Amino acid sequence: MLLGTVLALLLLGGGPASAHAALGGTDPDDGSVVQRAPRHVTLTFTESVGLLDDSFRVFGPDQHRVHTGEPTHADGRSETARVSLPAGLAQGTYTVAWRVVSADSHPVSGAFSFSVGKPSATTAPIDTGPAEDPLTGRLYDAARYLAYLAAALLVGTAAFVLLCRPANPSALRRPARAAWWALLGATAVLLLLRAPYEAGTGPAAAFGTEALGRTLTGRPGRALLARLAVLLLTAAFARWLSRRRAGDRGPQRRDPVPLTGAAVLAVGLALTWAAAEHASAGIQVPLAMTSSVAHLLATGVWLGGLAALLLVSRRDSGEDLARIVPRFSRIAFASVAVLAVTGLYQSWRGLGSLSALSTTPYGRLLLVKLAGVGALLLVARHSRRWTARIAAPAPAVRAAVPERAPQPVGATVGKPGGDGGPEPVGPHPGPVPVSSLAPHGPDAAHGRPDGLDGSGGNDRPGTADGAEAPGGSGTADGHENPVGSHAPGAPDDPDARRRGLRRSVLAEAAVAAVVLLITTVLTGTLPGRAQAEAARQAPVGALPPTAEVVVPFDTGRDGVTGRGTVYVTLDPARVGENGVTAVVHGSDTGLVVVPEVRITFTLPAREVGPIDAGVRDRGGYWGTNSVNLPLAGDWTMRTTVRVSDVDQVTVAKKVRIEP
Repeated sequence: MLLGTVLALLLLGGGPASAHAALGGTDPDDGSVVQRAPRHVTLTFTESVGLLDDSFRVFGPDQHRVHTGEPTHADGRSETARVSLPAGLAQGTYTVAWRVVSADSHPVSGAFSFSVGKPSATTAPIDTGPAEDPLTGRLYDAARYLAYLAAALLVGTAAFVLLCRPANPSALRRPARAAWWALLGATAVLLLLRAPYEAGTGPAAAFGTEALGRTLTGRPGRALLARLAVLLLTAAFARWLSRRRAGDRGPQRRDPVPLTGAAVLAVGLALTWAAAEHASAGIQVPLAMTSSVAHLLATGVWLGGLAALLLVSRRDSGEDLARIVPRFSRIAFASVAVLAVTGLYQSWRGLGSLSALSTTPYGRLLLVKLAGVGALLLVARHSRRWTARIAAPAPAVRAAVPERAPQPVGATVGKPGGDGGPEPVGPHPGPVPVSSLAPHGPDAAHGRPDGLDGSGGNDRPGTADGAEAPGGSGTADGHENPVGSHAPGAPDDPDARRRGLRRSVLAEAAVAAVVLLITTVLTGTLPGRAQAEAARQAPVGALPPTAEVVVPFDTGRDGVTGRGTVYVTLDPARVGENGVTAVVHGSDTGLVVVPEVRITFTLPAREVGPIDAGVRDRGGYWGTNSVNLPLAGDWTMRTTVRVSDVDQVTVAKKVRIEP
């Protein structure tokens, strides 16, 4: 019932998607010149996107913002975003800044430009605002990492108590409560920061009622709300379970209720991540969500269990530790197997191809994570060695036998533990008790009791003074240490083994925390598959960015026009027809009027040119829309500026023309 409710809450309104939205195309095309002003701007993405109140910001040729309508989905298609433009747009270049929220909860943004009639004379960059507020982004990422860490500790601690069954689980109550409160606080912070994180505004915007209301209507907000509900149910279940155990005074027996209830709550908690991140969008969504839930739970059982083992090993007795360590070792091995299978599937799903490992940010970050996981497995292997030592049965203990000194015939000695009366020395009046004299170690094979073999009280052959033979376990005064007892700090000393295990587990937990941090960054990175899909969906007629070339000149003539800068724009900088605009600035950076500007293009590698662009004075700038550059390559653009009848200069610059 709980899992069905969580799924219904999170998946309501979900549709097909491809994990992290990428822009597939724009209408008008980026960099295009249209003769008639469009009435709408439409964006097409690789997955369904959510719209914000400020999803579109359009700036005109005068660099002022253009009034637009409300953002909507074009023709009801969730993978599109559209905004209406006012009628009668002026001639010139328009810049469109956009921001949407992808189906996997991550905001994406960008900008493009188009021109009406002809490009604007000036091409100064327009400040479209930051893609995100730095403080909001850092706070949100920190809260996400804390939530992952707290969830792993909470799930791992509960699994350790229920599956490994330590004799004294009281040492784990405080970290379990701390993990619960940390996850609750991190989730509340994420819920508050969600609106400014999506909009790219400062943290102060989180406290508006409209912001919170907008958050709760989206899938990420519903996922966070569901997580809070699962946490409250977890607290109620733990309290009920504690009272139930306190009232149960009968013999302890296996009870399936705690394990079943905890498993249901853990799956519900993992679903709040899986249903709002990469697994909820793209191909094979049901399988991907199942894999993501298994991956998250296995991570928690393993990494959180490590922390629990570290705490338990400081308090529990050696007997209890020898019992629970092998159990956790088997559970950890199963968790690693689940992580390997689900991680391989999720990597394939996110990358799409092997080449994406080295050609995309997602692939390179995945390689870093794999290196971290490899280091983690090496440390885990070292931990398993200590686990095997602790789990190994203790060797049989050999009782120490007091050494009998030779006595004269007829002498008497005090009877041990008696009244000190005389006892004749001679043949033993009865059989020697096996428990006190019979050998329990290697001497048993010789069938002789210690000290009674006529060797003058020596345990080992080859000694005459009671000293221990090399490699034995005796002491210099002839007394024998029990077999299995060792000097403190020796490799087989129980305390040394426990310290070794704690150090190894602590190193494992530290490496695991780093891997978890990399995973947090990875979940916010555009997958390689989505990036490739965006490239495939880009319209064939889309134009590449324009080429802007800064040409400084100095004619040697005094005055404002004697030296300055020509800003040349080549649009679209591809094979075929191109538009060229040139704006001349004087030494005071202001616009100046010069008698002539001439621009030619030459392709030295193919011996093409010079091709005269034929730019003409357009009243404030020089330009043309009919320069035909027939081949791709690195062209040489020569710009000649004449400032008087006799003063002129020519400057050469390289320009890349795309196919």
